[in-house]
Amino acid sequence: MEQFAQHLRVERGRSEHTVRAYLGDLRALRAYAREEGAEDLTDLGLTDLRSWLARQGTQGAARATVARRAAAVRAFYAWATRRGHLPSDPAARLASPRRTRTLPGVLDHVQADALLQSAADAAARPGRHVDAAAETDQHVDAQGEPDLGPGATGEPAGEGPADPPGEVDPLSLRDAAMVELMYASGIRVSELVGLDLDDLDPSTRTLRVLGKGDKERTVPYGVPAQRALDTWLSRGRPQLVTPASGPALLLGRRGRRVDPRQVREVVHRLLARVPDAPDLGPHGLRHSAATHLLDGGADLRVVQELLGHSSLATTQIYTHVSVDRLRAAYRQAHPRA
Repeated sequence: MEQFAQHLRVERGRSEHTVRAYLGDLRALRAYAREEGAEDLTDLGLTDLRSWLARQGTQGAARATVARRAAAVRAFYAWATRRGHLPSDPAARLASPRRTRTLPGVLDHVQADALLQSAADAAARPGRHVDAAAETDQHVDAQGEPDLGPGATGEPAGEGPADPPGEVDPLSLRDAAMVELMYASGIRVSELVGLDLDDLDPSTRTLRVLGKGDKERTVPYGVPAQRALDTWLSRGRPQLVTPASGPALLLGRRGRRVDPRQVREVVHRLLARVPDAPDLGPHGLRHSAATHLLDGGADLRVVQELLGHSSLATTQIYTHVSVDRLRAAYRQAHPRA
């Protein structure tokens, strides 16, 4: 499997995220093969592979997950056949389930403004507020155990010493910068947590973003996001930075690079304060940014480039959201609707 992993990295240019996912899929297939009495993946035929994929669906795996597993299997067997490990490719006719495109959940303009205002209000309050203090900032090591950092006790991070009177909470400043930047730019959560200090260009208000497939793009952001970033960088980040911080733009309580789990917790927590807002995660802010760009008249191909979509078809799903809003407004306002 390590040879196949190297093939994915070097010859196919796949990201580490994709490589890990494919290897996990193949390990699951190998476990299934052994359940069925086969000694190795090379002992499986097309019928076996179809049965395994069908089992995934009956066990509740999402269509997108089953489709990825089918892609992993096809890639592995095509590679193994080319390398001479198999006389023929049993997965050549293995089909993926048809993926259904569902409309993404989005915030309306009022809800988005309320979310950003809630984060800004929390950042402006002095002292450590309860929500930010609850962050545990745990990282998981390769064995799956929480890594609490040097000198950690395992107690919640919020039980440390209180901030001096009048001091702003650095996590509140970070949270405000985080949600402003996500909504302003529409970047993915993986792209957000991967940002380094030198990825920001305040003079042009642009980000250098490393997206899927290690594709780099430049994304603009607005004045409110710049203000939030300036405050975080001048008043928040210096309170958290440690030798372990490196060049990371966004830090957790223990000074390490923030991780996607923490970002999800922040977004869910802030959205819970917004009346009638749907319970969305970070990707919901990305959906909202794209939809609001199209609502405002942005060209579809410009939005595609901003979001880092390789296919225009992926971006077009947001046009359906905008058209639905247009129809709703028409039905509400037109006398002959």
